Amino acid sequence: MSKPEILVTRPVFPDVLERLAQHFEVDANQNDRILTEEELAQRLHGKAGAFTTPTERVTARVIAANPHLKAVCNMAVGYNNIDVDAATRAGVIVTNTPDVLNETTADFAWALLLATARRVTEAEHILRAGKWDRWRFDTLLGADVHGSTLGIIGMGRIGQAIARRSTGFDMRVIYHNRSRLSQELEARANHARYVSRDELLCSADHVLLALPYSPESHHAIGAAELALMKRTATLVNIARGGIVDDAALIAALRAGRIAGAGLDVFENEPAFNPGFLDLSNVVLTPHIASASEPTRRAMANCAADNLIAALTGGNPPNILNPRIQSGK
Repeated sequence: MSKPEILVTRPVFPDVLERLAQHFEVDANQNDRILTEEELAQRLHGKAGAFTTPTERVTARVIAANPHLKAVCNMAVGYNNIDVDAATRAGVIVTNTPDVLNETTADFAWALLLATARRVTEAEHILRAGKWDRWRFDTLLGADVHGSTLGIIGMGRIGQAIARRSTGFDMRVIYHNRSRLSQELEARANHARYVSRDELLCSADHVLLALPYSPESHHAIGAAELALMKRTATLVNIARGGIVDDAALIAALRAGRIAGAGLDVFENEPAFNPGFLDLSNVVLTPHIASASEPTRRAMANCAADNLIAALTGGNPPNILNPRIQSGK
């Protein structure tokens, strides 16, 4: 009996491909060609499953062109690259990889927050350019993190992991979320206090974004929201590009409307607004918040677990459209 065919859309660890090959005929894009929508649709012809990453757009058109497709398993927490509604209508299971990257992403959020508040990359650029010739009392004065107020927008698992780390900095934590956490979870998250979004923006010394992207959260932080923030405040985005209006943020940073920003995600990435490159008060990283080797291995294996279960009669542990299995 022949094995089902699957497509692995981007390079992954060889041992993960070996696991998949035990169950499937694997078409692996190990040369890392970024597939267009048309190329993805063609490459999926006859395939039962797809192991995807956030760079591939699994649109309604791609799904409609591949009636044999039964599962799309994304190696990411976010899944705004997949038309889940179209997949559900077509009976295609969609999964993601939650939880395995929470702690690593929270670690990186703190790296960005500290680098932004204390102007670390700006200082390094000055040093590398040979512009440091003396000590001065006012060189690169930044913001304190200890004893300050951290405002987290998006208090899911990653937001809560970020909040727990604030204990060591003796910070006050306020948060805004679609719904308030239980008192138990608030207590575990350094006694975080639920507030309105506007109160958070007005009060926080450091605003950190950890909310999922959706049409409703598109440009959730724009010119009006930035105008509410303290001039001494920083903004850190480890969530998704598009949540921040990048053009509005560039204007605010250029005008000194806020003190600085730390960004791991951008609109239209890997392309991004070149205006950021002209600014010294922004820390820029290329979407690497989950990029530790143990975590990326855990993500790849989680996506493989989901795909194996979906195509061999099991229950994928991280299914996003469970009504397919229930037959509803």
